[in-house]
Amino acid sequence: MSRKLIPLTVSDTSAFAKSLRAQLSAHQGLPSHLHFLNMLARAAGHGNFQSLRARADAGNEDALPAPAPAAGREIDRKLIDRVQRSFDDQFRLIRWPSRRMDQITALWLLWSQIPAARDMPEKEVNVLLRERHLFGDHALLRRELCELGLMNRTRDGSVYRRIERPMPPNAAEILRQRSPR
Repeated sequence: MSRKLIPLTVSDTSAFAKSLRAQLSAHQGLPSHLHFLNMLARAAGHGNFQSLRARADAGNEDALPAPAPAAGREIDRKLIDRVQRSFDDQFRLIRWPSRRMDQITALWLLWSQIPAARDMPEKEVNVLLRERHLFGDHALLRRELCELGLMNRTRDGSVYRRIERPMPPNAAEILRQRSPR
């Protein structure tokens, strides 16, 4: 009997490794095969291995889930300060951050400014991204939003749509701090 391959795609290898490490350190002894499969799936942002399998069976292998919060994960104040320095007073991205975690957080902040539940032509997405950054590479931002699983696009790239997902704690904290009180 042949086995069905179930691909596991992660958007951030570092967050995946941290989550997996936290789960392994909290587990007593060596985990069973099923426990380990569940740990891998949770570290990649799925609820458990069964939900990962269901997603693969439905043909959604390319859709990335929201990053799973690591056990005991707290808000990273240094990351928040670094990312906030990448934005100006009008909440436009001044420069592309060098650290990957900072880039991901910046992308979540840009994602929050994209209209929800609406198909947008590529030209409209380009205009929106050009208005929200100052370093002149809207194509990089558009591509990264899609690769991170925050937006999807038609096969020909003519129509884009924001994918609704829960925002990571660091990005949510930046938005909370920036919102008028």
